[in-house]
Amino acid sequence: MNVLDILDKKEKGEKLTKEQLQYVIDNYLNGNIKDYQMSAFLTEIDLLGLSEEETIDLTDIMLKSGETLNLGFDNLADKHSTGGVGDKTTIVLAPLVASLGVKIAKMSGRGLGHTGGTIDKLESIKGFKTSMTLEEFKNQVDKIGLALVGQMGNLVPADKKIYALRDVTGTVDSIPLIASSIMSKKLASGAKNIVIDLKVGSGALVNNLKEAKELANLMVEIGKKNDKNIACVLTDMDEPLGNTIGNSLEVIEAIDTLKGNGPKDLTDLVIKLGSLMVSMSLNVDEKAALEKLKENLANGKAYQKFKQWVQAQGGDINDIPYSKHKKEIKSNKEGFISHIDALEIGKLSRKLGAGRLNKDDIIDLSVGICLNYKVGDYVHKGDTLATIYYNEKEITDEEFLSSYKFSQEKIEKSKLIIDVIK
Repeated sequence: MNVLDILDKKEKGEKLTKEQLQYVIDNYLNGNIKDYQMSAFLTEIDLLGLSEEETIDLTDIMLKSGETLNLGFDNLADKHSTGGVGDKTTIVLAPLVASLGVKIAKMSGRGLGHTGGTIDKLESIKGFKTSMTLEEFKNQVDKIGLALVGQMGNLVPADKKIYALRDVTGTVDSIPLIASSIMSKKLASGAKNIVIDLKVGSGALVNNLKEAKELANLMVEIGKKNDKNIACVLTDMDEPLGNTIGNSLEVIEAIDTLKGNGPKDLTDLVIKLGSLMVSMSLNVDEKAALEKLKENLANGKAYQKFKQWVQAQGGDINDIPYSKHKKEIKSNKEGFISHIDALEIGKLSRKLGAGRLNKDDIIDLSVGICLNYKVGDYVHKGDTLATIYYNEKEITDEEFLSSYKFSQEKIEKSKLIIDVIK
């Protein structure tokens, strides 16, 4: 067996055996297969795809390339988002679900794109520690029901190495590669109950609904094969989620949401994802779970759990950075907002310094954008569309305004929750 024969077989559209996939992954990890050969392999997958069986095999091989966690909690739940502009869902969702007695032991990543990842956002809270030993991690989950850290241990080393290559070879949007990457990490984390927030739209990794459903069904099937309770929620990402884009701004909005004062779209999404997590983990009716989640947002228990969590990880919620400067951007048109280009807004936020182009870039945690209006809202000429928070780097009014489209007819907003597949 050699990599050239396997590449040739894949190029002809033939199905690869698990042994052949194992050979490629093992030899890439040990250095016998070089980056240029693996790049060719990933490109073939991107162009020709993998069958469901091949994807399940690849996921299993990646999962077993390193350690797996077993924290010993029966009611352990995990959530993954494929990422989107303004996505601060985890910061609200984790303490809310934990306030109902579900254990949350989550590992999150840093962002490589328009804004920071969950870890970057949490680090905008002064003192918040995003790394701990496995023993500390387990003890905190046992004590307060919630811990969130960066990637720890030797979990799925194959994915770490392959993902770095996917990023530079233009194969990030391959459906089987996305599925195997997400699911190998979720399976390695040890949770029995997994909810995936699959973003769909202009500001998302997947912008095609047909492909999103294909990916969702694939991940659900992989979960079932591994004896996991899994639900995949397809959510709209044609406009930013909530009103803020940028790390500290998103944390502040998450806190407002936990106090019951958050934007409707963010609150609705958190409640939906949370109801699935609680229902699966505590074996209760989804509607009953939903009502309990609303109750804990209203009575302050979710916010109290958030404060307990931040304190346990050394953070001070009274010390979150603000940018040195801010400016308002006024609308140059009148009418109903018919479209906000989420991807462009994300790129503008990155231009201010809120995101990374390269993995070693230093993020400015205090900068970002706060939107005053969303799709469907009526705006008069001269109204303040948004406030830009900036330090050294700035964006022009024209750059921001080009992300908006207006209509004289009332716009029907697209549904936030597109579908649930389980």
